[in-house]
Amino acid sequence: MPNPLTRLHDLGQSIWLDYIRRDMLLDGSQARLIREDGLAGQTSNPTIFQKAIAESDLYDQDIRAAGSRSPGAVFESIAVTDIRMAADLFRPLYDRTGGDDGFVSIEVEPDLAWDTDGSIEAARRLWKAVGRPNVMVKIPGTAEGLPAIRECLAEGININITLLFSVERYHEVMDAWFEALERRADRDEPIDRIASVASFFVSRVDTKVDQRIAERLARASDDDRGKLESIEGKIGIDNARLAYEAYERRFGGARFAALAERGARPQRPLWASTSTKNPEYPDVYYAEALIGPGTVNTLPPETIEAYRDHGDPAVRIRDDLDGARRRLESLGELGIDFPTILEELEKEGVEKFADSYHGLLETLEEKRKQVQPA
Repeated sequence: MPNPLTRLHDLGQSIWLDYIRRDMLLDGSQARLIREDGLAGQTSNPTIFQKAIAESDLYDQDIRAAGSRSPGAVFESIAVTDIRMAADLFRPLYDRTGGDDGFVSIEVEPDLAWDTDGSIEAARRLWKAVGRPNVMVKIPGTAEGLPAIRECLAEGININITLLFSVERYHEVMDAWFEALERRADRDEPIDRIASVASFFVSRVDTKVDQRIAERLARASDDDRGKLESIEGKIGIDNARLAYEAYERRFGGARFAALAERGARPQRPLWASTSTKNPEYPDVYYAEALIGPGTVNTLPPETIEAYRDHGDPAVRIRDDLDGARRRLESLGELGIDFPTILEELEKEGVEKFADSYHGLLETLEEKRKQVQPA
């Protein structure tokens, strides 16, 4: 029976791994995912690295060799090393696809999410430090991140825009992409190898909206109860489907066609936060709903295993767009302030990554004490 993961590639979707750990880079397990499952890229974030460093001794030698360097510098060195190794594993795919796939992402410090100049400086530093063409630097898609994203793309740095929740902000991210590539084109600089993805978060939306629905259900009328129950677990996917609709319109128009003539490739939407948080939903719930041409889905190892076992690939991203619009419009009628929820999600997303980052620095300091010779 064909592997469902490789069939996703035939439908136009690339699967990236939302996880990194040094042992899998060295023992052949990641190479096997690339070879057998068609794994086409990889993402990382502070939470992923915190877990890998805290729960293993894989990085003890690096920490010992770092001496008295600051925890932040030690972490960046560790991250750059792992990202380089992963990028080298994906380099044959990157070369074979002409730069369409085979990317690995590394993130600027979460504390810079509200700092435009700091984000630009960090992205430049990480891009140079990793030194691989198939790397993307992750910058949060906050209001302050937008000018940093625009500037870095215009400088030729591949950017993964992370922590996107609203379609409105996604339009601003696409604007930044267009403006950056047009600036390069106006300067007669190459645009054929500039790569970017826009990471749109999904399941976190349902987690937050479902909480609001539960609060409303506790005091809802019979009529509203039915309406509230009918939208549980659907808003995250609906929101992503409307984002994909926006992507197809923007990158199917004349403005992109002019750039495509000079070799530009679209900024692909990447579905993030696609593991199932609610145990009442199927384990491949979001993976199945968001299959579409020109997309990336970044999945944690357990969701990759689940999809390999019982995935059912079919393009579903364009299903029931009218219903998606109706359900999103109904939120306000039911007393749920969706714009405020999206603002909260962005702020909480930054805070979660920042907490992980600071926890990671504390872990490194503790590890330093443990591994230094007496």
